[in-house]
Amino acid sequence: MINRKELIKKYLDFFKAHGHKEIPNASLVPENDPTVLFTTAGMHPLVPYLLGQPHPLGKRVMNIQRCIRTGDIDEVGNSTHHTFFEMIGNWSFGDYFKEEAIKWSFEFAIKVLKLKKEKLAVSVFGGDKRESKVPMDQTSAKTWETLGIPKERIAFLKGGIYESDNNWWGPAGKTGPCGPCTEMFYWKPKNIPPPKEFNPEDKRWVEIWNDVIMEYVKDDNGKYNQAKQKNIDNGRGLERILAIMNQLEDNYLTEIWQPIIKKIEKISQQKYAENKKSMRIIADHIKASVFIISDGIIPSNTERGYVLRRLIRRAIRYGKILGIKNFTSKIAEPVFEIYNDYLELQKNKKQILQELEKEEEKFNLTLEKGLDKFNKIIKNKKEISGKDAFLLYQSYGFPIEITQELSKEKKIKVNKKDFEKELQKHQKLSRTSSAGKFKSGLADNSEATTKLHTATHLLLAALKKVLKDNNIIQKGSNITSERLRLDFSFPRKLTKQELDEIEKMVNKQINKSYEIKKEEMSLEQAKKQNATGIFDSKYKQKVFVYSIDNFSKEICAGPHVKNTKELGKFKIKKEESSSAGVRRIKGILK
Repeated sequence: MINRKELIKKYLDFFKAHGHKEIPNASLVPENDPTVLFTTAGMHPLVPYLLGQPHPLGKRVMNIQRCIRTGDIDEVGNSTHHTFFEMIGNWSFGDYFKEEAIKWSFEFAIKVLKLKKEKLAVSVFGGDKRESKVPMDQTSAKTWETLGIPKERIAFLKGGIYESDNNWWGPAGKTGPCGPCTEMFYWKPKNIPPPKEFNPEDKRWVEIWNDVIMEYVKDDNGKYNQAKQKNIDNGRGLERILAIMNQLEDNYLTEIWQPIIKKIEKISQQKYAENKKSMRIIADHIKASVFIISDGIIPSNTERGYVLRRLIRRAIRYGKILGIKNFTSKIAEPVFEIYNDYLELQKNKKQILQELEKEEEKFNLTLEKGLDKFNKIIKNKKEISGKDAFLLYQSYGFPIEITQELSKEKKIKVNKKDFEKELQKHQKLSRTSSAGKFKSGLADNSEATTKLHTATHLLLAALKKVLKDNNIIQKGSNITSERLRLDFSFPRKLTKQELDEIEKMVNKQINKSYEIKKEEMSLEQAKKQNATGIFDSKYKQKVFVYSIDNFSKEICAGPHVKNTKELGKFKIKKEESSSAGVRRIKGILK
């Protein structure tokens, strides 16, 4: 048997021997990729370097990255899908390319992890004959063949760039780096030999590896051009590999899930074998919630907070099926022990447990009544109206997804379109979790976005000076080509006088025509120079520090203008609450 920490060590040691430097495990709240609500892959914190900015640690990096994916929450309950997972990843920024990436992936799987070659199969990009005219990836296929993978086990997936499940990745925004994928699959059953030919539709083949070959750049006209800097983005899910390494067909039987499952069994006095779906959902959603809260998110009706609320309440609903109540914080306890190498969890444990308890208490007050109301609504009906779905949401705290799930169990439809209309009438939600994405972002690297990103540095520094609080920290940002949005820690609403003063201070710095100074240094040096940034990393890595005279000094990886005079005039459009203890400012440049 191999455990999580042993698997991580094997991976890090292997790629370290191949010239890779370890980088920190970033927050679940993306800093440099506002195209998604959460960090969904290891590449999200690396967007600037994939776009061509030099990484302070060089062209080869690796890490273990915590991730949240909400697109397939409904799939959670089977043996392989998870909302929270750890992605093992390694990257090449314009260094080695597809042949080396594939060979090392294969070597690690066969020689280090001792997986059986006869149980491996791969997929490669099958090409797209439409306007993109991106050809099939013959190079990857031939590389796999030289490694001993027979042609029958190499599937060319058709469909291409218009269907995300067909071996094409990206770009993250409307434009940017993208390219074909080649994936490795492993035959899961222990007692059934794998078929000679690989069928990607056969769910017994489990994807364990994804090599993204970023060899194209999509431009503003929608064309796919060969990239000047060709990158490799290799990712694989730790949970799936851990199960396969231990010859388990169910991920939830591994040591990173069993303590949570056993806790559910103890509280419910029921067996996992007889309640797999409910117990898997509860375990998955509580674990994900622990990590989300740890990164500063609290339950709410918007954006990340809505996703968190949905997860907690769905876990509570399945807890009711098992006949348990007031359980979320108890089931969360094993998570802190399983992941005791995450200092953020240990540091924020009290708050995490309190938030779980508060949300469970809120939902418990309305859950029983809501379920009664639901049963009355569906009586003699084939569809739940938008008004009724909104009533369940507003009065009983049912996220629309819970109403949809309950309805599906009863084979009844929900008029979601009318629900959305009702929602818009009563609340101005910036977006729902199902929308999940911003319209644009820093990932496009445009001139307008670059200017607004630089202005965000000035805004954060001005906030600290005007509010006389050097403990203010950035809690998130979203920068599009139209406006900037900065979330920052502060306990109260800002006055009009304070906002006017902040705006004037930012414009004063712009008018002074300061050069933007970029320096490369160690994290320790950046600390000594009082540069602002996140210092909870255990790695003594090198970083980029951007200085605007003596006014602002920040660790940053994003794009910047050369001189503040390029920015024009800064204007604050709105100041509002983002979450408890966090304020939000939206601003533009004229």
